[in-house]
Parts: sequence; structure tokens; C-alpha cells
Amino acid sequence: MRRAFLAILKRDLALAVKAGGGGELALVFFLTVVVLIPFALGPDLNLLSRIGPAILWLGALLATLIGLDRLFQADEEDGSLDLIRGAGLPLEFAVFAKALAHWLTTGLPLTLAAPLLGLLVALPAEGVLPLAASLALGTPALSFIGTAAAALTASLRRGGLILPILVAPLTVPVLIFGVSASSAVRGPMSLQSPLLILAALSLMAAAVGCVAAAAALRQPD
Repeated sequence: MRRAFLAILKRDLALAVKAGGGGELALVFFLTVVVLIPFALGPDLNLLSRIGPAILWLGALLATLIGLDRLFQADEEDGSLDLIRGAGLPLEFAVFAKALAHWLTTGLPLTLAAPLLGLLVALPAEGVLPLAASLALGTPALSFIGTAAAALTASLRRGGLILPILVAPLTVPVLIFGVSASSAVRGPMSLQSPLLILAALSLMAAAVGCVAAAAALRQPD
């Protein structure tokens, strides 16, 4: 079981690196969002600094959606999804391996790049660490929620158009507490509470998302 789990994880990591359309494209999109919004807001640095964490979190969410529709569609098209279904590894663990690979190639690079991009939104120095911590704890929830939606739309021809509609409402709590943690240095709110809630949301999304995605993949086309 462990070998099958690691085989799926390594395969998806290798495909993401080989294709060059996973983490790299998400990073470029993240950078584009963070650069364009300050131009639209104008030269008010106080406003930009105040809403900077929200811009970064919104950019992370949109960048996470890049390529998510192909997470299972590509396997469905080349037949590898049938092999995964027929393998000895429970489908929930196979889904977990694919979601983990998606986070490692998308969410983790976004988390590492966010402190640097924080300079573009006038993020104060004391806000860098809370921002990075919130993204590290919250972006796994985005990947697991997106994985469940990707499984639901895997057999749909234009599922990529529906997927953001399914994912966006479910990510609202993650965005709220992610921005709260990133903005904690500006107000009386403690940093610990929103970070703990983000960790809980990621754990819950991992459990519920994998079960829901596996159930969707077991359904006949």
C-alpha cells in the first residue's frame, strides 16, 4: 500500500515538473494578480498595505485553480484512472496522494514566494511571518477542496468552467481566517486563533475532500 501511494505521488510530481504547467504557471498567475491590483488601486500605500494580505490570499486562491481541472481528467483520458481504481490501494489514499502532489507543486511554491511578493503590496516586515504561516496552513485546504471538485467534474467535457464555481464558495472560511491571520499584526486579534482554525480547516478538508473525491470517482460515467 505504501509503495502504491508513493508511486502515485512520485508520478504526479514528475508529471507536474515535466509538463511545466503546474507550479510555474500558478506562480506566474500569482505574480500577475499581485502586480496588477496595485495598479488598479492607485498610489495610496496605506490602503495597499491594509488590503495587501487579502490581495495575496485572493491571488493564491486563483493560482491554485490553475490546472486543477486536469487533475483527474488527464488520468481519465489516458486510462490511468482505471488502473488506480483497480489497484490495491484504497481510492481515498490515491486521491490523498494526488492532492498532496498538487499542494507540493502549487501551494508550497506560492507560500514560499508570498513573502517576496509582499513587498509589492507594501506588506510590513512584521507581517511577513504571519502571512507565510497562514499560507502554509491554509493552502492545503484549497488543494483538497479543489481535488474533490476536480473529481466531480472529471468526466465532464467542459468541467473546467464549472470547477471554480464549485470551489470558490467552499474556500470562503479559508480566505477569512487566512486574511485575519495575515492582518493580526495590525489589530488586537491574536495570531494563534486564526492559525489554529486554518490548520483545522486543512485537516477537515483533507478528510472530507478525499472521501468525497473517491466517492465521485467510483460513480459510473
